[in-house]
Amino acid sequence: MDAAVRESEDLALFRDSARRFFEKECVPHVDRWERDGIVDRDIWRKAGAAGLLCASVPAEYGGPGGTFAHEKIATEEQARAGVSGFANSLHSSVVVPYIVNYGSEEQKQRWLPKLCSGELVCAIAMTEPGTGSDLQGVRTTAKLDGNHYVINGAKTFISNGQLADLVIVVTKTNPKEGAKGVSLIVVETEGLGGFKRGRNLEKIGQHAQDTSELFFRDVKVPKENGLGEPTAGFAYLSRFLAGERLIAAIGSMAAAQTAFDLTLEYIKQRRAFGKPIGAFQNSRFVMADMRTQIDAAQTFVDQCVLLYNAGRLTPEIAAEIKLLSSEVEGKVMDSCVQLHGGAGYMDEYRISRMYTDSRITRIFAGSSEIMKEIIGRSLGLDDRKLL
Repeated sequence: MDAAVRESEDLALFRDSARRFFEKECVPHVDRWERDGIVDRDIWRKAGAAGLLCASVPAEYGGPGGTFAHEKIATEEQARAGVSGFANSLHSSVVVPYIVNYGSEEQKQRWLPKLCSGELVCAIAMTEPGTGSDLQGVRTTAKLDGNHYVINGAKTFISNGQLADLVIVVTKTNPKEGAKGVSLIVVETEGLGGFKRGRNLEKIGQHAQDTSELFFRDVKVPKENGLGEPTAGFAYLSRFLAGERLIAAIGSMAAAQTAFDLTLEYIKQRRAFGKPIGAFQNSRFVMADMRTQIDAAQTFVDQCVLLYNAGRLTPEIAAEIKLLSSEVEGKVMDSCVQLHGGAGYMDEYRISRMYTDSRITRIFAGSSEIMKEIIGRSLGLDDRKLL
């Protein structure tokens, strides 16, 4: 399907602008970023100047004043260009909405303009060693001491961990209260005593994305950096995890479509036994199957974007689209590598890097198993109620 057919003139112009930005400013540096394990800091400022950061943030806070549809396009065009290390979707579509929706007016005025310009890079610190997806089980604590919170704990697998100037930290302000004891606290990292970044973690894919450990030892943060109500952190996470899973689904489908396009071109050119690989029945059948799966999943993604914009994307539907899109992406990547043959296993071919980059999508933003659990419980199949 041609995405431009479904878009207004404004969105089509934005797509063209995003495509030109990624091709000009990012693609020439991708190989170096992969080797370095991190993108250039300057790319954030360039993206901000181009209006690609925080696309849906209102103009009154320094944003472009677009919608989630603009965020979707930026994610799609970045995937099409093969720029996996620049975590704009996390920054703009996952983390910043917490500040837009739950930040005080003072917090919005202080942070959003710099987040939109790329002067500040943000992250969200949920996962801890040993807790995984269990957000109620976080052990990082934030104890109120006068006008400050004192934070102690450790986080891991934090995207933008090396570059982040602003980190929303999931903490327990009242460990005895379960979900109601979860609070979100914004930590400004520059010159902060007791805060330490761990190593830039080595991964099988997405090598240019800085993924780190973060450590907090008696870190003092002003009480005013608490985000929203202290007892509502878990509710905030539950609400915006749906958006995070949708943006993950958008990225998965954009990557699957790109892999399909690359493979279609390859099998038209690569010859075996005197004819193009694409002329064999098996190739036609595999490509036909992928085309059908991608189109069906993309239609569901587009519907979920409409639901999200209308405020009607439920956690259960978000789990469904995240599960479906990441599983389709995995199957497409595997089939595309197979059709490339030995070349598909070589790093010099883009499909090999896409294959390893894509493996994480069935894990991050909630694993496929967690998605199935959410969907299953929504059907009344809850062991706490049935046993």
